[in-house]
Formats: sequence, C-alpha cells, structure tokens
Amino acid sequence: MKANELRKLSVEELNTKLADLKAELFNLRFQHTINQLDNPLRLAAVRKDIARVKTLIGEAERKA
Repeated sequence: MKANELRKLSVEELNTKLADLKAELFNLRFQHTINQLDNPLRLAAVRKDIARVKTLIGEAERKA
C-alpha cells in the first residue's frame, strides 16, 4: 500500500487498517510456521505497511 493512499484516510480509518494488518500478519506468521505460506515476502510487505500506518498515525497526533 502506498503512503499517498494512506494519507487520504482519517485517523479512525488508519486505526482500523492497523488492526486489519496486525491480524493479517498474525495469520501469515502462523501459516509460515506450519509451512503453508506461498509467498514469504508478504510477511515483510505487511510489516512495512504496519510501519507506514503507525507513522501516519503519529504524524496526525503530533499535528493535533
């Protein structure tokens, strides 16, 4: 997910997105543990998306 797309979202939407990404990361880690993960690079992509969302939430809190 691009940072430009995320900047258009409100803080509530970002928090929802963060929860969804954390749930996805949990599922991916579980699949990776039992060797059913097709694309292991997806783990890194989800972690980076979580970092992007957290960064934007932090920026919004500092502005307020």
